Amino acid sequence: MQILPPALDDLIEAFGLLPGVGPRTAERYAYYMVKHDQASANRLATALSALHGGIGYCEKTFALVPADQTISDLYSDPRRDKTIIAVVADTFDVVALEKTGQFKGTYHVLGGLVSPIDNITPEELHIPELMRRIDEDEVKEIILATNASVEGESTALYIQQQLGEREVLITRLARGLPIGVDLEYADQITLSRALTGRQTLDKGIS
Repeated sequence: MQILPPALDDLIEAFGLLPGVGPRTAERYAYYMVKHDQASANRLATALSALHGGIGYCEKTFALVPADQTISDLYSDPRRDKTIIAVVADTFDVVALEKTGQFKGTYHVLGGLVSPIDNITPEELHIPELMRRIDEDEVKEIILATNASVEGESTALYIQQQLGEREVLITRLARGLPIGVDLEYADQITLSRALTGRQTLDKGIS
C-alpha cells in the first residue's frame, strides 16, 4: 500500500543521498518543501538544474569559478601575493580560509588527499601543477593547509618531498586545529590563529 505520493517519496530519497542526511532529516526537508509555496520548490529546482552548468575550475588554482571564467579572482587580483600559496585539499577549504580575512596570498586546491584505503594516489591530485606554479610564479612560501589527519599529514609529507631542491619556505598551520576535523568546519577564530601561527617545516620531515 502506497502511504505517500510517489513524488514525495522520490524527493525524500533524493534528499537522503546528501552526506550526513539520515532518513528522518530527509523527511523533514521534503515535508518543508510540501508545506511551503511552489516558489520555494521552484527556486531550489532552478538552482540545482543550473548548478553543474554554471561552475568550472580555475586553470591555475583549481578553485571553483563561474563556468565562463578560466582564472579565479583569488589568483588574478593584483592585490594577492602570488609568491605565497596555501595548499588545501578541497575547494571549500578556500572559503574557510578566506572567511578569516587573514590570508592575502593565493591558493592551490589538490582535489583530495592521499588515501590508499580510498585508492587515492598522489598521481590523482594536482601536485604536478603545484610544482609548475612554484617555478613559474617564483613562489617563496608554501603553506601546507591540509587537515590534521593521517591523510592530511601523508599528503603534506609527499609535497615536501616533491619540492626537492627548490628554495621555498615550507610552513604548516599551527596545531590549534583539532585532529580529524576538516578545515572547512573549523571555526574562524581557531583557523585564524592556526594561519597566523603557522610553523616552519624542513623538507621531508613531518
